[in-house]
Amino acid sequence: MENDSRIRILRILELLRTETDETHPITIVEMVKLLNERWGLDSYRITVQKDIAALIDAGYPIEVVRSTQNRYYVTSQLFELPELKLLIDAVESGKFISEKKSRELTEKLTTLAIRSDRDSLKRNISISGRVKTGNEHLYYIMDALNDAINRKQKVQFYYFEYHAGKKKKLKNGGEPYVLSPYTLTWNGDFYYVVGWSDKHQKIATFRVDRIYRVPELLTEKAVAKPKQYSIGDFAEKAFQLFDKEHATVELLCVNEAMNTVIDHFGTKIRTEQVDEEHFRFRAEVSVSPVFFAWVFEFGGMIRIVGPQEVKDAYEDRLRKQLCGS
Repeated sequence: MENDSRIRILRILELLRTETDETHPITIVEMVKLLNERWGLDSYRITVQKDIAALIDAGYPIEVVRSTQNRYYVTSQLFELPELKLLIDAVESGKFISEKKSRELTEKLTTLAIRSDRDSLKRNISISGRVKTGNEHLYYIMDALNDAINRKQKVQFYYFEYHAGKKKKLKNGGEPYVLSPYTLTWNGDFYYVVGWSDKHQKIATFRVDRIYRVPELLTEKAVAKPKQYSIGDFAEKAFQLFDKEHATVELLCVNEAMNTVIDHFGTKIRTEQVDEEHFRFRAEVSVSPVFFAWVFEFGGMIRIVGPQEVKDAYEDRLRKQLCGS
């Protein structure tokens, strides 16, 4: 490689960004050695010193530690080490990210740390029973949906569910859904797209990892959001974002269930103490199998006390389960 001054100064900047921080400064002699070992650039100490001075004059955040051999480091990295650890934890534990993509993203995030810190980014998270998505097109699907939201245009896509033998089967009779997407939202370890469904003629939700292939952006303008539309209100009312019939239910809970109630309904939920061991509250939920399963999960710690039709529906579901019908 030609020992060009323009190439050399870029390599010096790369060395400073990938090798140094406040606790890992580097000397001119060390830089001269690395320039030669990595890129075959023959350099002199005085030349490298002038190049660094030029970078400092240009405004790059390079600090000098004065000593018999001056040492240099970059004062501000793009990400701090704890921030990178947090991002890598999120990538590795994210259920919606495939194992292959998790590895790729982790490798890319690791390169943002200086070399001496990269071993510490090998995380030791144990995600027991964590199921990763098998949809490798997820990122491209989300990008297409985000583009449609920004453009305020409709999208068309196929949607699938799993049947016996883990086989995918297209819903809607194999016909595509047409959606005016409003929002991408995260709920219960999955991304959902929320928007106006032409088929349902109302706001509907679709799990992004169940969209088959990348959606097609249509030229048709999206249906405008209803005046009272709020993604916060919509997600709050749709328990686990399952789009079923809504109802305001009253639940009676033992005090130990308070953490669970707050996890699902938030701290703004209004509760009323019934006695020393119980409290109750009202919330609007989607009356769905998911809601009933959530209540059942707590083995009587959370009980439906009203309205009667919801209570009856829950008891009917329990009887059918017990009778195997």
